[in-house]
Amino acid sequence: MFAGEEEGIMFQDITTLLLHPKAFKDAVDMFVDRYRDMGISVVAGIEARGFIFGPSIALAIGAKFVPLRKPRKLPGEVISESYVLEYGTDCLEMHVGAVHPGERALVIDDLVATGGTLCAAIKLLERVGAEVVECACVIGLPKLKGRCMLNGKPVYILVESQE
Repeated sequence: MFAGEEEGIMFQDITTLLLHPKAFKDAVDMFVDRYRDMGISVVAGIEARGFIFGPSIALAIGAKFVPLRKPRKLPGEVISESYVLEYGTDCLEMHVGAVHPGERALVIDDLVATGGTLCAAIKLLERVGAEVVECACVIGLPKLKGRCMLNGKPVYILVESQE
């Protein structure tokens, strides 16, 4: 079992992609090519693997990067959103003032499973008046139907797993 794995829950992981610089660059470039001309001003990365892709995408498209973190990791004033996982509950936090009304946002994470984390990210951004243009993930797990939780928000996925 991998660290953090729960009994009966199988985790997908992107760390092998990171071991291959060309494949990693190609993945980032695919996201950049998709979002370059969409007027996105905020790339919101979900802790922790969204931090791997988000800053590179943000820099390449001329947007700011906003980390969405687990509780008590961000200094200063934050807003939070709780959500349900397939094995419990969790919470995301974002700095107050990091995102402004009317900004166009992209949410990035490593994978979409049940959609709970992405849904919480969307709610955080929309609470401050941002328009979430799309969610982007490296891996999609279609068997878990995570896209259904996102209230019609588009999700761009590089690879879909059959497990």
